[in-house]
Amino acid sequence: MFPVARAALNLTARGVQHTAVRQAHRKYEPNFHDKYGNLVLIGGTAVFATVWGYVFTQAGIEWGLSPVGRITPKEWRE
Repeated sequence: MFPVARAALNLTARGVQHTAVRQAHRKYEPNFHDKYGNLVLIGGTAVFATVWGYVFTQAGIEWGLSPVGRITPKEWRE
């Protein structure tokens, strides 16, 4: 079984080497992230800042988390 495994690894290594050599001679072409990566990052940052800016200033959320002084007991009705 050992020679079969060694032959399989040798074929795998040869395939990886062949692919690496083939790609080394190819011209570099920019992909999506190279072309639009910074633009997408800046756009996402702008949307994030706009949404949270609205939430913090206009949504009317009370940010105090303590209920002390806000909750008053009701009178007991019999």
